[in-house]
Amino acid sequence: MAARQVLERFPAGSPRGSWPAEEFAAARREEGQAAAVVMDLDTDQFLVVAPGGERGE
Repeated sequence: MAARQVLERFPAGSPRGSWPAEEFAAARREEGQAAAVVMDLDTDQFLVVAPGGERGE
């Protein structure tokens, strides 16, 4: 799997679900930074990730 940098973490149990993560990722994209939201099932969190960075983050 390609290495990705975790920009921010959001709890999946939030009443707003993935919205905070999606809003954060959209703001990064507006700034010109690649960002996507993924679900980390092991930690039950939504992660906002960007290409690059350390493996295993």
